[in-house]
Amino acid sequence: MTHHPAENTPDQPIWRCAVPTPLRRYFDYRAPAGWQGTAVPGLRVRVPFGNRQVTGILLSTASESTVSNAKLKFVAEVLDTGPLFTEPLLALLTWASGYYHHPVGEVLPLGLSPSERRGLAERATGVAALTLTKRGRGLPEGAPHRAPKQAALVSLLQTGAMPLSAIAQSGFSRSVIKALIDHQLAEETEMSQTNQWNIRSAPLPPNTEQHSAIEKVTADAGTFAVHLLFGVTGSGKTEVYLQTIAACIERGEQALVLLPEIALTPQTLARFEARFDAPVLALHSGMGDAERDRVWATARHGSAAIILGTRSAVFAPLQQPGIIIVDEEHDAAFVQQDGFRYSARDVAIKRGQLEHCPVLLGTATPSLESWHNAETGRYHCHRLTQRAGRGSLPSQRQIDISGLDLSAGLSAELIEKVDATLSAGRQVLVFLNRRGFATALVCHDCGWTSDCPDCDARMTLHKTPAGLHCHHCDRRSSLPQSCPHCDSRRLVGTGVGTQQTEAFLSERFSAFPVMRVDSDTMQGRESMPNLIERLSDGEPVLMIGTQMLSKGHHFPHVALVAVVDADTLLFSPDFRGEERLLQLLTQVSGRAGREEVPGEVLIQTRHPDHPLMQQLAGPYDKALPELLAQRQRGGLPPYGALGVIRCDSQSRQEGLDFLQQLKRGAASTENCQLIGPLPAAMARRKNRYRSQLVLAASGRSALAARMASLVNAAESTRHSHRLSWSVDIDPYESL
Repeated sequence: MTHHPAENTPDQPIWRCAVPTPLRRYFDYRAPAGWQGTAVPGLRVRVPFGNRQVTGILLSTASESTVSNAKLKFVAEVLDTGPLFTEPLLALLTWASGYYHHPVGEVLPLGLSPSERRGLAERATGVAALTLTKRGRGLPEGAPHRAPKQAALVSLLQTGAMPLSAIAQSGFSRSVIKALIDHQLAEETEMSQTNQWNIRSAPLPPNTEQHSAIEKVTADAGTFAVHLLFGVTGSGKTEVYLQTIAACIERGEQALVLLPEIALTPQTLARFEARFDAPVLALHSGMGDAERDRVWATARHGSAAIILGTRSAVFAPLQQPGIIIVDEEHDAAFVQQDGFRYSARDVAIKRGQLEHCPVLLGTATPSLESWHNAETGRYHCHRLTQRAGRGSLPSQRQIDISGLDLSAGLSAELIEKVDATLSAGRQVLVFLNRRGFATALVCHDCGWTSDCPDCDARMTLHKTPAGLHCHHCDRRSSLPQSCPHCDSRRLVGTGVGTQQTEAFLSERFSAFPVMRVDSDTMQGRESMPNLIERLSDGEPVLMIGTQMLSKGHHFPHVALVAVVDADTLLFSPDFRGEERLLQLLTQVSGRAGREEVPGEVLIQTRHPDHPLMQQLAGPYDKALPELLAQRQRGGLPPYGALGVIRCDSQSRQEGLDFLQQLKRGAASTENCQLIGPLPAAMARRKNRYRSQLVLAASGRSALAARMASLVNAAESTRHSHRLSWSVDIDPYESL
């Protein structure tokens, strides 16, 4: 639909468009010459921008513009016959741009598939299928005679096109399909999808607590409400999800389920597909663009019953949303911490409000914000206090390692317990949230340490493959043969990482399989499913891994969880440090005793008398009142609101001066406080200096108004191209 420029007439409206640019404003264009259609918000348009053409999105029309008529350019092309955004989704994206103070032209494309962002047409929504060509239909019976598999497939296709998935289920490999296509006997096509969704297998009988939660969430169908499902680890939260979704698809509505990690998707997808005879589609960053395009279009047209996705799936288009579920709502993976910084959990709640559907937040360790909202009545809280099935909550004990001799970070008592558990034929999980062999390489003679040349951090010592690796900027270097400072050969590793503990355990327990589970070993899409499959036979296995093991995985045969170092976040300068430590230890402890095997948790610490360590033995929510009281005394979330303007530059002083200029120009107000500018906790990363200006306010409205004025000032403040800045609202990390 190309429209060629012509002279603009007075009655032609101005089209106000969002353009993919870091500028936080709209851009005005003349309506396409000869345009006779309706200018509907959400239409994609091709517009000139500088010396190139870009894909923009029409948001509104106006009778006049602040730009002179002579300087206004024409919209070059209208790309759609109707908008690809539903009204609620367009409203959500516009709200997110305003709430998080991010350029609208960079936020709106998140509601489009990869090819749609490039201006291409919407992907076809049918099911991939195979059909015979004219030549194939004319073959005599039993042909091709020398290829019985091909002949059988030709015979099967004589009745008409057949979905590729059904062909695969009938026992035909991809090579047989390819052979027919190569010989021009068949061709790929698409079949329309039907929305006849059914339950494949009967639900598990819910206990009283599960039944109550299912009933109350289902009762809110068609209305906005937020439900917090607070269930101990292994209490059957997924069964609550499944039964509320069943009610949803029986009404012909779609369900959106957000998961914190890609690694959780295959396990959850398999469970959902086993329950529902309906399209269950996954959306995550590990997918190719073509696959993502297809899922996007299928969801938009209502043919997908259930969408399972990670953070960005919160913006997936839905024709008829019936429920939004956020599993592990507390998890940091839902927070985008670079570029467009947003919380997928909070965006999901706003989406539920705009779509008029309930939102279900599930977790064993609620965030303080969600817990506070439940306590004040903004959220409905449902408790699951008992483990489902034959599982029981594990016993817990702490080991004071102050002054003890440790082997690869492990005490003699812990090693003895691991030995006894493996010898009894049980599985063991050893948790250490530091990968690598040692935290740094140190010269025994002069004290040189393996500092990263590009970051204010030390490069971690790795043994497999051997070398030094900065986990912040990904810089890698070979191991030095001698000290670069004094030429001494007495170089030693300091601190303990998963590789060192793995090496010790492999030697100490050589009769048993020892598997390391961290981001260095779990790199393929099938890595975690393969691990879960290997563990399913119940044979004694010893796992050593990072927080990757704590994220909702079901390990039914793990009898012992051993936490090597529980003190890593105990004295964190960040105000969320203690909350994160409590969540992490509770989650990893919950991997033990999930089936009939009784579970035990051993936690090594040098501070057993610390109030938080004392709270670990009790229910998770018993520790929350004191943590909330600390937040209230400091005016911190959820009792106050925080925003940060972050800046990085090639010069330390340039960034600080830029933020200082913003601060000087900001008028003081009673409800807001500006703190800084300050260097970030890691002041230099990737050879860029990082600084920040923190805005603390009494509430969200005060924060929004003050931040808007700071953003306007930042956009009008001159600075070099070597400096960049961004806004972080409700920051997950304040340092």
